[in-house]
Amino acid sequence: MDSPTNVSVSLVEPVSQSLEYKTVSVFLVLLVCCVGIVGNIMVVLVVLTARHMRTPTNCYLVSLAVADLIVLVAAGLPNVSDSLMGTWVYGHAGCLGITYFQYLGINVSSCSITAFTVERYIAICHPMTAQTVCTVSRAKRIITGVWALTCVYCLLWFFLVDIQVNQDQQIQCGYRVSRDLYLPIYFTDFTIFYVLPLLLAIVLYSLIARALYLSSLSQPSPSATATTTTLRRSCREPPRSTSKSSHRGRSRSALSSRKQEFCFTSPLSITVTKMLAVVVVLFALLWMPYRTLVLVNSFINRPYLDPWFLLFCRICIYANSAINPVVYNLMSQRFRSAFRDLYRCQARQTQGRTLSVLTTGHSMSHAHSVNGREQSCRRVAKEKNEQRDAAIPDDQRKDTPTNEVMLSMKVNKKEEMNHSNV
Repeated sequence: MDSPTNVSVSLVEPVSQSLEYKTVSVFLVLLVCCVGIVGNIMVVLVVLTARHMRTPTNCYLVSLAVADLIVLVAAGLPNVSDSLMGTWVYGHAGCLGITYFQYLGINVSSCSITAFTVERYIAICHPMTAQTVCTVSRAKRIITGVWALTCVYCLLWFFLVDIQVNQDQQIQCGYRVSRDLYLPIYFTDFTIFYVLPLLLAIVLYSLIARALYLSSLSQPSPSATATTTTLRRSCREPPRSTSKSSHRGRSRSALSSRKQEFCFTSPLSITVTKMLAVVVVLFALLWMPYRTLVLVNSFINRPYLDPWFLLFCRICIYANSAINPVVYNLMSQRFRSAFRDLYRCQARQTQGRTLSVLTTGHSMSHAHSVNGREQSCRRVAKEKNEQRDAAIPDDQRKDTPTNEVMLSMKVNKKEEMNHSNV
């Protein structure tokens, strides 16, 4: 990802090796990657731990979050070491593995966006079909298939990259194939995972916008609010068997038509759709600089490789993988509440562990203080008994329990009671 084309990077080394460039590059990459890693982990935890968040749409968002995590870890963090060291430090296996995971995360994120775009279209424009198609179990199967196919597709990168030594004897991870062979592969990847998803998103979101606009024109009157609410609630129920009566059939057909009209106009559904549309727009905009740069460099003899613009392209890619949790918080009340509940839960668990440690420490210190007092009492009693025994003649002493023995028995009994209380 760092070198858009198979061209030596020696042309841009003087600037990329400067202290100013390294400082800005490392700071921005670490900032974006850390924010993105924390945010995407929280998205995964929120959906997995909160039962009410386990919806088909959120399943695709979990897939997108995991893919973004892979991009940030496999593409962002190695970029920091490249900026600091000026050379590739992960060896041949690292070059193959990191490149594989970079493209795996990028391609899965594109497929996840396409999947929830189709899901939103079905949920909004075909709400009756969505009752059987847009389910959590089906979403899990689709996500599994997407990951499996993408994992197989990305295997070709094992044969396209390798470590190389440039003119200054620095090791770089780059393309091992010629420019003429690489460009068709890149354009295929560019078309499948960028152009086609965006074209499909434009078409489907246009249909969604049209459906929502027509729905707003046919909103029911205030007196029909209760009927509309009932219809929205009933559209969650599976359709029952048809009646033998033609009159009932016509009534059911009319009811289905009204369900199609009102089901998709719920504010929550509209909010979710707007949020996902913003995610698609950000995906298109933040990937555009890098994709455009590679496209332009493919048709010119001397590629444009300004290091600051390359850094801008990389930051845009990392920002695309880091910004989605921020969008969820800004546009979804459900996600805000779920994030808040997750934070409070973690805070309570930390407080509970701290309180447990303090309570245990207090109990142990209390037990030690009790034992110390008992040992002091034993020493005092022993000294008194020795003084008293020294004053009694030997012939007057009896074989009866002394006060020391009696006191020792009482102390032992008291000690047992204290330990049981602790």
